[in-house]
Amino acid sequence: MKQVLARLLIYFFNLFPMQNNKIFLFSYYGSNYGCNPKYISNYISAHDAKGKFDVVWAFNHPDDKTGLKHVRKVKTMSLAYFYELCTSKVVITNYRTTDLFVKRKNQYYIQTWHSSLRLKQIEKDAEDVLPPGYIRMAKKDSRKCDLLLSGCAYSTAIFRRAFWCDGEIFEHGTPRNDVLFQNNRMLRNNIREKLNIDQTANVLLYAPTFRNNNDLDIYQLDWTRITDTLRSKFGNDWVILVKLHPHLLHKSDQLAYGSNMMDVTAYDDIQELLLISDVLITDYSSLMFDFSITKRPCFLYIPDVKTYTGQDRKLYFDLDELPFISAMSEEMLREEIMAFDQNKYERKMTRFHKMTGSFEQGKASKHLLEHIEQVCFGKQRRETDEAI
Repeated sequence: MKQVLARLLIYFFNLFPMQNNKIFLFSYYGSNYGCNPKYISNYISAHDAKGKFDVVWAFNHPDDKTGLKHVRKVKTMSLAYFYELCTSKVVITNYRTTDLFVKRKNQYYIQTWHSSLRLKQIEKDAEDVLPPGYIRMAKKDSRKCDLLLSGCAYSTAIFRRAFWCDGEIFEHGTPRNDVLFQNNRMLRNNIREKLNIDQTANVLLYAPTFRNNNDLDIYQLDWTRITDTLRSKFGNDWVILVKLHPHLLHKSDQLAYGSNMMDVTAYDDIQELLLISDVLITDYSSLMFDFSITKRPCFLYIPDVKTYTGQDRKLYFDLDELPFISAMSEEMLREEIMAFDQNKYERKMTRFHKMTGSFEQGKASKHLLEHIEQVCFGKQRRETDEAI
């Protein structure tokens, strides 16, 4: 019944005039204010001095987003949600849209995706392990897509082959990574204060991906010994931030946490956590490629690599091709931390960025806003110029 009502609302509101200056955004189906849509939105707000754009965000719980003064907010699946979605010229998201986005003629859909590059195979390349319902949704979504953002030439090749998308690929980098190019000390300090982290402490972020069985055992590490190793290698006191995949949000509090540890799984913006982190430990998550921009140490803790690649997802790279340091056990992880060589690591990182053809320069949001302005106002401006 809800689906029928929603479709009636869509077809009704699709009769209303589309507003050329309206941009509609949502991230992970309205669950947060983060990822690429956040950084696009922030850039528009900072550079739209004349108020040309009407920016609308959809949230599952809009009342929780009290700090957002520069955008209008609607609740997902509400009457206002369907009206704003149907009458927006530009629609931006970072995940697949469902059948409840019926794209209008001349509406412009920007798919930012949610990684600049990835280790795990995706979409058509992983079709044999993805649910059939998801595949159907992904194919429909791809046909709606006008613009797909790419962080590097390697990603462009994946999108061409595996995304079922014939739309334009925008090769200017990833908006959410722009912040990693900025030496914004005030922002870093504010994030630390928000998390109650001492400004003198070093930060390690542990951010693994999920497994299909949602088992937490793989994430249980001896953080006391790892903290001692970090202190021996790099000095200072250390704070450990643990951010599990959003799929595990309801289970993250079941891990054992020490006095210097914090569960940040519910934290909206992973990019802010990367910004304040001195070291990253992950496994198969695409975060490693975002963090590579900082050239700070990243270690891959992958004791289950044979099981994961056999049962969950195949990988795009051999681990030896990556500039990151892999460890198959906790003992090996501590040994690799102690043996870390920054100069050697940076040389490997530079070669990897060259090999993958990185487009990341910290200006992705700038280039995209220029493109959006042309989409929204280009024809009007041409007509005005011709009249003059």
